[in-house]
Amino acid sequence: MLTALPLEAVLGLISGGLVGLTLGLVGGGGSVLAVPLLVYFVGVPNPHVAIGSSAAAVAVNALMSLANHARAKTIKWRCASVFAAFGIAGAFAGSTLGKFINGEKLLALFALLMIVVSYLMLRRRGAPGYPGVRLNRENFPRLVGAGLTAGAFSGFFGIGGGFLIVPGLMFASDMPILNAIGSSLVAVAAFAVTTAANYAYSDLVEWELAGTLVIGGAFGGLVGAAVARRLSEMRGALNAVFATIILAVALYVLWRSGSALGILDYAAKSA
Repeated sequence: MLTALPLEAVLGLISGGLVGLTLGLVGGGGSVLAVPLLVYFVGVPNPHVAIGSSAAAVAVNALMSLANHARAKTIKWRCASVFAAFGIAGAFAGSTLGKFINGEKLLALFALLMIVVSYLMLRRRGAPGYPGVRLNRENFPRLVGAGLTAGAFSGFFGIGGGFLIVPGLMFASDMPILNAIGSSLVAVAAFAVTTAANYAYSDLVEWELAGTLVIGGAFGGLVGAAVARRLSEMRGALNAVFATIILAVALYVLWRSGSALGILDYAAKSA
């Protein structure tokens, strides 16, 4: 006789489905959604545990979505590898610093960063990019700089980093968003593994909860990858979806964390 799943497991599966959907759809947003979902929907009381657990789940889900995009041949492997390799160092440094920052304030700063990225993506929604982009002397230093920066933010905020990596790859190499989404998953997985390992070392990962996120994410990732290929055929549509998801989550986090004015005041004092 089957026993009912605990409520936390059910909520974790639902959250994992949404995380996997966004990873497959826009190559990022995994922890953009996972951290707020674990804190506000599942009810994880410690934001740092939510960050560590989500990073572990996002690493696995990113690898699953990466396989889907690899089969579709949307990944620029050399550009992605350079970005990821230099981003790992940034992710380790950022995650080490992030563990010492107040959890609620960390979520608030996280939301402000999401709003900025959403605005930049909407501004570029009509830019087609160059499908034949390759790693070269011109884009190599830009990929290195963007990888280090995205990795540092990824580790600091405890996110897989896709919502930073996709724009970073586009700005550094001028690749189309569908290629940036597929390529970003290489770095998302690398950054998430680095962050999860750092948090696990401090015993800030709830492994059973991470497992439910992975199971739900496996199904969501398949759907997301299929929808992404359809949207890529509509000029600017995928950029707009990416930016809208980020903005919606950012506004929700701001609402739950306190007034925007109070958050801005904290950010100004921290500068």
